[in-house]
Amino acid sequence: MRLVRFAERGGACRPGLIDGDRVRALKGQSLVDYMDGNAVQPEHAESYSLHEIDLCAPLLPRKNIFCVGRNYLEHAKEGARVSGKELKLPAVPTFFTKAPTAIAAPGARLHFSGQLSKEYDWEAELAVVIGRRGRDVEEASALQYVFGYTCLNDITARDLQRAHLQWFKGKSLDQSCPLGPSIVTPDEIGDPQTLPIELRLNGERKQHANTSSMIFSVARIIAELSKGLTLEPGDIIATGTPEGVGFARTPPEFFKDGDEVEVEIEGIGTLRNTIQIT
Repeated sequence: MRLVRFAERGGACRPGLIDGDRVRALKGQSLVDYMDGNAVQPEHAESYSLHEIDLCAPLLPRKNIFCVGRNYLEHAKEGARVSGKELKLPAVPTFFTKAPTAIAAPGARLHFSGQLSKEYDWEAELAVVIGRRGRDVEEASALQYVFGYTCLNDITARDLQRAHLQWFKGKSLDQSCPLGPSIVTPDEIGDPQTLPIELRLNGERKQHANTSSMIFSVARIIAELSKGLTLEPGDIIATGTPEGVGFARTPPEFFKDGDEVEVEIEGIGTLRNTIQIT
């Protein structure tokens, strides 16, 4: 299944199920209502053409988005090269978070301040949506806790990241976490470690890899994160970005006003946004 939040023109966002070129409205107020074992229940009488509606962010988390840093080897290498430091791979995933107010919708124009940062950068990522409450989850059973997968762009203000000496502020600006276009359930994805992922800027490919290149798999990430920490339905985990980010390019590249950015993951879809810097 492909699950979304959508709005009729000018209306409020509500959960829905993609059915061909239409969206069938779902009972309930949120996709979280369908997690932790609850069955999806379409409102059979209500169906809308995709051309008649706007897509909202498919999920609004109740707490910070969990993120994994440096989870692709080549990205770790490019970061070490730019910083002039020796590459040392972690023994466990490096976790940080983004504020829930960073979430933005697919298709949205993302507004950023040119006064606040000069270095807005892109990071294409596979995002995992947790569907079952769990703590101390075993790696062997970790994928059973997944409700679905979607695309995420972990937009980062690199200069703020450096100035604050940690990652939270530079990664938590409003609209710095576009998500979508839909949440795709695991039965349609199969093995999450076989997915081609890429990012295009104004049609030019900037990132291209496969989730098989992750240092820590989705299952390992869930197992490590859940040690002593309860994961809940609706939690979002961003699993890291591959090589090709802007700050590591020669010369460095960052978003400009008017840029069109696309994150595409095979089997999930394409997350498109426009950048506005004022």
